[in-house]
Amino acid sequence: MTDAAGHAPRPGGLRSLLFPAATALAGCAAAAVVWFADPTSDAGFPLPPCPVKLLFGLDCPGCGATRMVYSLLHGDVLSALHYNAVALAFIPFFLWTWGAWVLGRWRGRRVITWEHWRWSPLVALIVIAVWSVVRNLPFPPFEWLYV
Repeated sequence: MTDAAGHAPRPGGLRSLLFPAATALAGCAAAAVVWFADPTSDAGFPLPPCPVKLLFGLDCPGCGATRMVYSLLHGDVLSALHYNAVALAFIPFFLWTWGAWVLGRWRGRRVITWEHWRWSPLVALIVIAVWSVVRNLPFPPFEWLYV
């Protein structure tokens, strides 16, 4: 394809990074809200209760994720692990995927990462299912994972 002047569009460039920059800014804004409003105490900002926990009394796979982020931002890795160990373990994969997306937009072609692999959805589903069961087991050492 060419533009009106007959030049081929250059892949990447600053314009291709506007949406990634917007997502980074939104992520930083969300992190700032979590940093200043303590979700680990009743004095922090009020969060709506998890519908799964409200209806069934069980922790869903995402329960504790906001508290995990708060603890991680404040350098308390053990508390972050307690609040949501699977979400904590997913952070490097998320950063890898986001970085590959930014690099792909800059280069003008997709960078293949773990979410494009054929077996990734099945592994993710199994991890989430196992995590849902394990974090709700009512005996040691699993009761430490209950939030």
